[in-house]
Parts: sequence; C-alpha cells; structure tokens
Amino acid sequence: MKDDNFILINEVGLRDGLQGVSQEVTIEQRLKIIDILIESGLKNIQVCSFVNPKKIPQMNNVEELVKKLPKKNDVSFSAFILNQYGLERALKSGIKKVETSISLSESYSQKNVGISVAKAQENLHPIVSEAIDAKVEIRAGLQCVWGCAYEGKINSNKVLKLLEEVINTGASVICLADTIGAATPHNIENLLEKIFKQFPDIKLALHLHVNNGVELDNVKIAIEMGINQFDTSFGGIGGSPFMKGSRGNIATEEMVDYLNRLGYTPGIVTNKVATASRILEEIINSEYFYGELYKLANK
Repeated sequence: MKDDNFILINEVGLRDGLQGVSQEVTIEQRLKIIDILIESGLKNIQVCSFVNPKKIPQMNNVEELVKKLPKKNDVSFSAFILNQYGLERALKSGIKKVETSISLSESYSQKNVGISVAKAQENLHPIVSEAIDAKVEIRAGLQCVWGCAYEGKINSNKVLKLLEEVINTGASVICLADTIGAATPHNIENLLEKIFKQFPDIKLALHLHVNNGVELDNVKIAIEMGINQFDTSFGGIGGSPFMKGSRGNIATEEMVDYLNRLGYTPGIVTNKVATASRILEEIINSEYFYGELYKLANK
C-alpha cells in the first residue's frame, strides 16, 4: 500500500454505467465525456467492455472507441472482459489494461455469462495467463461477494475458497464486487478481517453499489482496513441488467467530495466530473443516475 493519503479511483461509468442504458450513446459522445473526465483529473478510466453486443447493445463497435482514445501518458484506460474471446478482442484493440471477474452465485453466473461458476473459474486461469504473457495488466475479481438477489447471502467460506483460486491466477489486483448493493460497514469489516487473516499480502479493490445511503460509510470502513482502490461512476450510473434490483454505483462526485472531507487528496475536480454527468444526462435522461451532487454542476 502507498502512503496514507493515496486513494485510487477507477472510473467505470462508461462501462458499468452504460451497460443497461437503452438510448444510444455514440462513440463521439463518449470521447467528449472521456476528455472531460481526463480534465477533471481522473487517471484510471474503464472505457468499455468487450462482450456480446446482442446482450449489451451499448458495447457494439467498442474497437472504434479504443482506437480513437486520446494519447495520454498519465491516464490508464481499461476494458472489462468476461471470456477468452473478449480478451482476444481487447488485445487486438491495443488496450493495455483489462478487468474481469467471476460470480459466487450460480444463478447470476448463468444469467450473466451463461456458464456455471466452476466453468467460469476454469476459464479464468488461461485468461489471466494470456493477458500477462501479452504484457497487459489484468485485474480479476469476484461478483456477488456480499449477496445475490437470487441466492441471498453468500457464505464467507465460499468467498474465501473462490478468492484463493482467483489469487492463484496471478492477477495483480483482486476486486470484490457488491453486485446487488448488499454491503454494509458491518459485513464489509467482518469479511475483510477474514480475508486479510488468510491472505495478508492480498491487494484488493472494491466495487460498491448504492445501498440505502450507507455506501460512503462502506468506503470509510474499507479505507480504515487498508483498502485504497475503489470503482466509482460519474453521476452514480450503473448496475447489472442481469441482476434483479442492481442499482447504481457510488457516484464519483460523492466519492471525491467525501475523500476531500476525510482529508485525502484525490486530485480530482468534482465540478468537472459533474459536467460529464450532466452532458450524459441530456442524452439518456435522469432515470439512470443515482448520484445527487452532480446536479449542482454548472455546464
């Protein structure tokens, strides 16, 4: 872990945020938003996913988006993948960082990728190995860590067992995703205690969704326990279209404002991020947004 004042924010709005949106957001519109997000000071931006466009129409022709990304030495662009074919597309596009994950829930695994957890686990090893061989940074992770709409609470022993398998792939960072928005400060603390006890050297990131107003409390306890990497989305857009009740991510604007109030220095201009949110809101309308702070931005 770096110094106590370092928190890495991974902006996922252009991937997680758009995956369930029905209105088309063009490549040009996305590039404009990316420019604004870069101007805000964001250094890690997940720009798309290489998935089946028949299931996620918003991710059609993302190769063109990657091809047109601005050349910024201090900004890391990434893409999300779910299988070998997605990785091959990502590698061919020239992107230098990918994220992937597998589900702890059999029901969600079938709905999301159409295979069992065991098969997804089996597929994960060659995906990570191939990315590493191609000198592409890869983050792997687990979905439904704190619960599933179809199967309820996930037993912590099951989490620890599958987590060990993910660690053994050699991925540089492991991301724990609260896919349904069931995480609370209490159950985050309980699980992280068990994880760090069994895997003291693990490097973790958290992907948290909104949960009745406790999401920033979740961030606080996670930071206190040593987590310094978080996924957020501008405007709080997001949620899986294959998970019943999945709602938005923690809004990047709220996250940055909260970190500033805690005394951290993320180096991100909240109003600039909010400008990106307002621009997207005009394209897709406000029903997809779970953040509040972005509404105060001047366009």
